[in-house]
Amino acid sequence: MKTCLGLLLCLAAAAPPSAQTPKADPKDWIQLFNGRDLKDWTPKFRHSDLGVNVNDTFRAEEGLLKVRYDKWTTFNDEFGHLFYREPYNYYLLAAEYRFVGQQVKTDRTDLAWAIRNNGLMLHSPAPQTMLKDQDFPISIEVQLLGGGGDGKPRSTANLCTPGTNVVMNGALLTRHCTNSTSKTYDGDQWVRVEVLVHGDELVRHMVEGQTVLEYSKPQIGGGSASPTDPKVKVDGTPLTGGYISIQAETAPIDFRKIELLNLEGCTDTKAKNYRTYFVKSNAGACQY
Repeated sequence: MKTCLGLLLCLAAAAPPSAQTPKADPKDWIQLFNGRDLKDWTPKFRHSDLGVNVNDTFRAEEGLLKVRYDKWTTFNDEFGHLFYREPYNYYLLAAEYRFVGQQVKTDRTDLAWAIRNNGLMLHSPAPQTMLKDQDFPISIEVQLLGGGGDGKPRSTANLCTPGTNVVMNGALLTRHCTNSTSKTYDGDQWVRVEVLVHGDELVRHMVEGQTVLEYSKPQIGGGSASPTDPKVKVDGTPLTGGYISIQAETAPIDFRKIELLNLEGCTDTKAKNYRTYFVKSNAGACQY
């Protein structure tokens, strides 16, 4: 049995892994949004079947991926999510967004939290596993928030955990949302958020190149996603990867870029598709 030689060595051994933000040729990035259409994306709205784009909410127009509510007359918690076609485990995800316009009108008086609010939902089970009336996918959410223009701080790239928990600073975190250390972004300015994901070993939120939040061990657990299939929501199950989606929860928003650098690939230096930034080996991907 190995023993630690002093407190500092013990703490170092128990610390979560860290990693450098990878640098890559721009051609290596996968454009999840192609700037033309939504053919690689599938919507899922609460109370509707998978694939139904309620009221044309998600749109590709003018080179932007838009969330719009101009065709809505009422809103009754029909929260929506737009899923990319395939899952990823190890990657760097980037999104450039801006909030525009006003929140959809609703009779509810408790949706102030949803003003200028969207999210990058990560590590979701397949969208086909969501129940018809399920409000949010089981996922870890990189919460995107716009400032209220009132001088009050409102950070972005926060963490929310619908149907999940994470480990932060060595302890299991069970509260639903945790603020990042980012500044407030008021108005309709463009903001770039990046998320470095190493399976369930490390998740790091970055805003304009600065780290604002970091955690590990995402796992199924907790509430804030309902109703869910008990065969899918098995608390304690590690989330090592999954599907990516963006939200529609009453706030108009534009995305001009959603791109991903896959960090899983061929690590054989003799292969022509070897990349120095790969952190997860996939021998089957090697090309010679």
